[in-house]
Amino acid sequence: MFLSTSPRYSRLALLGLLTFASFTARAQTDAVRRWQHLDLKADGVPGISADRAYRELLAGRKRTPVLVAVLDSGIDSTHQDLKPILWRKPTEVPGNGVDEDKNGYVDDVRGWNFLGGKDGQNIAVETLEQTRIYAQYRAQFEGKKRKALAPADQALFDVYELAKAAYQKDLAHEKEQLTKLTEAFASNTASFGRMKQALNAAVLDTALLRQAAQSRPDVPSAGSLLAFLRRNGYGSTDEALKSLNEAVTHSRDRVEKSLNAEYNPRPLVGDDVANLSETGYGNPDSQGPDATHGTHCAGIIAGVRGNQLGADGVAEAVRIMSVRSTPSGDERDKDVANAIRYAVDNGAQIISMSFGKDFSPDKAAVDAAMQYADQKGVLLVHAAGNSSRDTDTGRNFPSARYLSGQDIPNQISVGASSRLNTPALAAEFSNYGKQTVDVFAPGVDIYSSTPGNTYSTFSGTSMAAPVVAGVAAVLKSLYPQLTPQQLKQIILQSAVPYHTKVNKPGTKKLVDFASLSKTGGIVNLYEAVKLADQQLAVK
Repeated sequence: MFLSTSPRYSRLALLGLLTFASFTARAQTDAVRRWQHLDLKADGVPGISADRAYRELLAGRKRTPVLVAVLDSGIDSTHQDLKPILWRKPTEVPGNGVDEDKNGYVDDVRGWNFLGGKDGQNIAVETLEQTRIYAQYRAQFEGKKRKALAPADQALFDVYELAKAAYQKDLAHEKEQLTKLTEAFASNTASFGRMKQALNAAVLDTALLRQAAQSRPDVPSAGSLLAFLRRNGYGSTDEALKSLNEAVTHSRDRVEKSLNAEYNPRPLVGDDVANLSETGYGNPDSQGPDATHGTHCAGIIAGVRGNQLGADGVAEAVRIMSVRSTPSGDERDKDVANAIRYAVDNGAQIISMSFGKDFSPDKAAVDAAMQYADQKGVLLVHAAGNSSRDTDTGRNFPSARYLSGQDIPNQISVGASSRLNTPALAAEFSNYGKQTVDVFAPGVDIYSSTPGNTYSTFSGTSMAAPVVAGVAAVLKSLYPQLTPQQLKQIILQSAVPYHTKVNKPGTKKLVDFASLSKTGGIVNLYEAVKLADQQLAVK
């Protein structure tokens, strides 16, 4: 599942917009759009000091291009901020149906899609893992008592019971949410319509509402509607309704597909789901039916800097490979394992992974792929998750540890921070863990590329992980000899510690920010480059 939220699905969907006047404000999109690049001392913002690093440490430096794989929903290959930096395989001829490099993936010019069929169709929405577990084992275990089962079945029964409880809870919640959102859409459509009639206007945009708030005392709600639009970055009520309608669609997909035990889109792919050693399935459509999430993450890592378009990425001298493995819904372990191996085998040096879920029935396959990446010298950067959960004790996969309990040495787990050095510094949704989350990074209100040469502001540990992947790419471009363990050590050791009293994610309890991760800090490009230079004796 994508580990990000957005104006469409976070406040709008999770709080329930019943009328525009009762909507709870969220951060403005006209706030600092480049805040993650700023510096605490120079700018008063707890960013990663990227601008300072480029001014003081990186100007004129020789850099070797680095290949970063983005395992995600797909990437818009025509986006103006990404097209110049997207990876292209020189040995493969597009569209000729021939596997020139004989790697088992035909026409994989820009990457691969493990969620598609040979006929070009693609999975857009998948079930959640708890739905799949419930559907698979309910006939075997429903109505049974644990003590009556054979010892070999008891552990699986326990997983089934956990998955069933999660499935039923999520389904009940989502049905309630869908009802609220549907009612909200109808209510706001009617209220906006009445306002249009009162103002004799076909479109209610901010300019018209500002004028009405000043000159039409007979329409007193014009001012509150204007404030609502401004708070949420909408230019008009039509935009607000579009976002709300998208939230309704998203919630309906959750009810009818992701949380539907009868729904199974996997035959579209045509693989044997149970065969974890199977490779070569899928198709070369590395963009997919909805590349919003992956395009946003790719832009955070390496959107072209300084071109005055949209947003700047963290890293220069980077190429981005798209590997589509994550649908709306939960990714499958088999696809994650194959996606990691595909990225490694095709030259990726860093892999950015902004996805996660609560159950991982085939974790051993993912562990083996991560060990393979470690053997090949590839760093993994993973989003810690958006459940306000302590991952030292709670479930979140891919996890920071192998099944053996050993820490994964070539993986960095990333929590999300905000631009406010206040009790809100730790994102309210971010997972945390003194043993299992390595570092925090900017992940609240991050402005980046979205399909069709557009840009949007999203929040999530999905956004924080590519920030760290970008920092790692800068270091690797300066010092190609750095191993994954060395990259991880430099990034963690150079993180800037914060002792701000913050709200423990998901609560109002104040805790020391430093208690939420191994480093107690926020990743910092300036400090990371400085430390790398010191350790590698750059004159």
